[in-house]
Amino acid sequence: MTRTRIVVVAVAAVATALFVAGLAGASTSSSTKAHQNQAVSGTVTFDGIWTSSSGQVQFQDVINAFEKLYPKVHVQYKPVGNNLPTVLTTAVAGGHPPDMADIAQPGTIAQFAKEGKLKPITYAKSTMAKYFAPAWASLGTFSGKLYALPFKAANKSVVWYNVPAFKAAGVTPPKTFAQLLKDAQTIKSSGTPAYSIGGSDGWTLTDMFENIYLRTFGAAKYDQLSQHKIKWTDPSVTTALKTMAKIVGDTSNIYGGTSGALQYGFNDSVTHAFSSPAKAAMVFEADFVGGVITSSTKAKAKTGFNTFTWPSITPGPDASAVEIAGDLFVTFRDNPAIEAFVKYLASPQAAEIWAKQGGFGTGNHNVPASIYPDPITRATEAPILSAKSVVFDMSDNQPPAFGATTGSGEWGLFQTFLKNPKNISGIQKQLEAAAAAAYKK
Repeated sequence: MTRTRIVVVAVAAVATALFVAGLAGASTSSSTKAHQNQAVSGTVTFDGIWTSSSGQVQFQDVINAFEKLYPKVHVQYKPVGNNLPTVLTTAVAGGHPPDMADIAQPGTIAQFAKEGKLKPITYAKSTMAKYFAPAWASLGTFSGKLYALPFKAANKSVVWYNVPAFKAAGVTPPKTFAQLLKDAQTIKSSGTPAYSIGGSDGWTLTDMFENIYLRTFGAAKYDQLSQHKIKWTDPSVTTALKTMAKIVGDTSNIYGGTSGALQYGFNDSVTHAFSSPAKAAMVFEADFVGGVITSSTKAKAKTGFNTFTWPSITPGPDASAVEIAGDLFVTFRDNPAIEAFVKYLASPQAAEIWAKQGGFGTGNHNVPASIYPDPITRATEAPILSAKSVVFDMSDNQPPAFGATTGSGEWGLFQTFLKNPKNISGIQKQLEAAAAAAYKK
């Protein structure tokens, strides 16, 4: 069991009580207005994954609120997109990193910390202790020092479905994978493709594989593959890929077919599924889908869109396991402006700005559940808190050269698998070769 898994399980256990308290209205919203601070000044450069259609607007709202409190500090946000790990690695190697960055891969943070490239954020410990359970600080701790603030968490074991499309087909959210496949054929017969896949973003494909692998073989074996303690040529990977092929290989049931899926990105997959009329019936992706639906389509909660938990595959305690991801904020420099921004980001005020817009999870126990914009958003956060088994995104835990590089490693090879899901043995060999090379570095 990895350190990350131990921490996340602890987070789930501690946060369950906090969630219940939030539902009961026990937590207090952070509405207290702070006075402007004129003493701190400077510019903070920040590189992040979020682009104009996937979180940049919401994060800019957080920045704007901070700058009202610190009018002499200016935060310059740069939307890098999914290529962020590669861009950061190049910038760090060249000696020109941003002041701060949003890194969703603990493996990348561990690497930078080991190389001495990051600055500890020990000055934020007291703020985090005030608003977060201890386990959340542990999630940002590497080599015994606090290097990262876990600002945003995401439940990746969610399926989003178009309510009218399901009703037209006469199907209800499936509980098992076998039922999912059966329902998909029924939906197709009703005139709408079942699946909307954003395959041009390779991480959407790794997320699908990881949920299948987790639900088939459980958290312990998931951790072994995540750490490369078992090879990608292992029979368990063969089984999981064969299961995944039942979805990606059903090309006539994917909006746009294989070629379309390879051209469409994550945002496209969401807007296609929740347009009117629907171009597809469901999307396999994280809780942040909600933000794209509400900002880019006219679909309404409950009547237009809803969710169900990734269906179980193998009965047992891991049948409803949850995969999560998280955005961790790190600093490459240290000055009063950076410190002020980090402390603000750890506050409930900052979290509430994004949470009320949806597509945002947090471990900040001063953020009340009522802040979420609709029951669906609240429901997608609940499994993180109550699941008996929770794991961190597998590709995010691996060396970035293998797990988080656009067009190569896992992301690129799963796109190759999408093109030809029959070549399971071949793709396993390629995955193993790429993993072995990355872990040697």
